[in-house]
Amino acid sequence: MTAALRKLPRPDDRVLAALAIAAGIALPFLFGSGSPFIHDAILALSYMMMALGLNVIVGFAGLLDLGYVAFFAIGAYTMGWLGSNFFSGAGGGEGFHLLVGSPAAEMPGIHVNFLIVIVVAVIFTTIAGILIGLPTLRLRGDYIAIVTLAFGEIIGRIAINGDQIKIGPIWDATLGRLPLLPELGAEATLTRGKQGITPVDKIDLPLLDPFTSLDLRAWYLIALALVLVVLFVNLRLRDSRLGRAWVALREDEVAASSMGIPLVKTKLLAYGTGAAFGGVSGALLGSYLNTVSADQFQFSFSIFILAMVILGGLGSIWGVVVGAILLSFVNTWLIPDVLNGVPGQLGLDFDLTQLSYAIFGFLLVIVMVLRPEGLIPERRRKLELHGLGAGDTAGAGTDV
Repeated sequence: MTAALRKLPRPDDRVLAALAIAAGIALPFLFGSGSPFIHDAILALSYMMMALGLNVIVGFAGLLDLGYVAFFAIGAYTMGWLGSNFFSGAGGGEGFHLLVGSPAAEMPGIHVNFLIVIVVAVIFTTIAGILIGLPTLRLRGDYIAIVTLAFGEIIGRIAINGDQIKIGPIWDATLGRLPLLPELGAEATLTRGKQGITPVDKIDLPLLDPFTSLDLRAWYLIALALVLVVLFVNLRLRDSRLGRAWVALREDEVAASSMGIPLVKTKLLAYGTGAAFGGVSGALLGSYLNTVSADQFQFSFSIFILAMVILGGLGSIWGVVVGAILLSFVNTWLIPDVLNGVPGQLGLDFDLTQLSYAIFGFLLVIVMVLRPEGLIPERRRKLELHGLGAGDTAGAGTDV
């Protein structure tokens, strides 16, 4: 029976991909322009980009990263710095504007087109990824986890206390110029701590009207477009020479080195590539949420994204997509909107949202016990955990 099923023709992957893309494009038009479902879908797509980036580091290369929230923070602050009145002294108080329309073009501060901000965020986060990768080159296992955890916490502390880091004077409107002495006027800081950078510019793309908070369809479509780009890059990387080097590194670092794979370059490329995807998502969320605050960059968020990767299947691109969608909607819809009142109905005095991360942990335990390879596992990973006969392994590829 198994042999007969194996001989049946499989649907063309390109046809399935085209159908999935068409369904994704049509989805927001089934709901109102300001529907909470579209809001949840935008968050799910943003988290999906981060999960795909973390999957490059953890799933492809086998390098544990517990500080991935740092790349989200860097991408979001890049959007805040280059798309708000945060640096109000720029341009002599009149602002610096690059390819933006009204009203951003008439506001003080720095206002740069969203597409350029994305490129800058990719550069910043790639550099940060390489920097976090350097201390881990000679480390393995738990030691890598400790270093990446420390990096994430360092960025988080900088975000909270960055309002104490002075980087220059703010334009003084009463003087009509920059103050000659620091005591004559306030100074610009690196961040605004928990107060946050707000408002942040909405996306303003050529030939399109500026995005608004009322019509969420445009935000959904730009998030979907970015996810498709990230998916394309992931698929090409997975099947490339570099992707095979990452897999070899994950399987056996010593054997990979003996076969001539440059460990330093391969590891740094994994960290840099995965970080770049987190930066893109951070910039998008910074603009969409209209604020960049230190409260957004907690350690628990790194675990949240890592749970998506583990739930879907380490190294499995489509598994990570499914894991990101499931956990995101559990977090933004199922727990707060559907199950939140259950404890009260049972006579308990608390909301289920207070136990969100405990629920995620319980789900991970269940998955690890019942299906340790993930919901949609990578075929090589499935072979490692379960083993298959010679007839079954003959057609095993990289992914499902």
